[in-house]
Amino acid sequence: VVETLGFQHLDLEVTIPRVAIFRDAIVDLLSVEMGDALTLRAKTGWCTFLNYVGGAYIYVRVKYAERLKCIAGSWAHANGRSMTSEGDEDAEAHAAEGGASGEHEEAEKERAPSKSKSWFRSAAKSASATASAGRSGSDEKDGMRNFQNTSVPKTFDDMFLFNAAVMGFGTRQWMMEILSSFDAVVSNAANSYRLQEECDVLALRMAKFKGEINLGEFKSVMLASLRSLVKDWASLHEV
Repeated sequence: VVETLGFQHLDLEVTIPRVAIFRDAIVDLLSVEMGDALTLRAKTGWCTFLNYVGGAYIYVRVKYAERLKCIAGSWAHANGRSMTSEGDEDAEAHAAEGGASGEHEEAEKERAPSKSKSWFRSAAKSASATASAGRSGSDEKDGMRNFQNTSVPKTFDDMFLFNAAVMGFGTRQWMMEILSSFDAVVSNAANSYRLQEECDVLALRMAKFKGEINLGEFKSVMLASLRSLVKDWASLHEV
């Protein structure tokens, strides 16, 4: 229970002085309300209990700060964004920008279907052009020109669609639903309340799909895409 509460307070800066202020306020309130009924032993017990809870909050925040920073940094790199110095020092503050991420999520949802269609359409056109060039016996210069015109995925969404098609998951429509909400989910990893809301909305959208949904397939495509985009990919990213 304390660990769960610790994750729910990741977006708040819990420090030792603030824990002491909260502890003293609670104990003083109990003293006023209960009077002589609050014995010294009970008062000491409450102080010990609140110290433990506050220490657990601080421990969870310090322990997982590096992982949250790693998630925020690699996600920004995979999408061609630049992390500000403030975001490098405090990944939680960067990840908890609810308003901006909400607007971005809506924009991603609107353009996700068209983006996937345009990507596969351009890939099909490129393959068709290459095949026709080979059949017509064009010289090597024409083939090189077609190769140079092939677009290379540079964002996570484009790379995900490319890898999904290559790995044989191009017909998994439920992956598109997760992909359209994935930016909002990752961007709010440090904001437990917003993360819960995003996951609830995604679960409702996923409920309309019939048949088997294998999240392991999405994980495989996601990791393959991130490995291709993040240059400093290491074991910390895999945990």
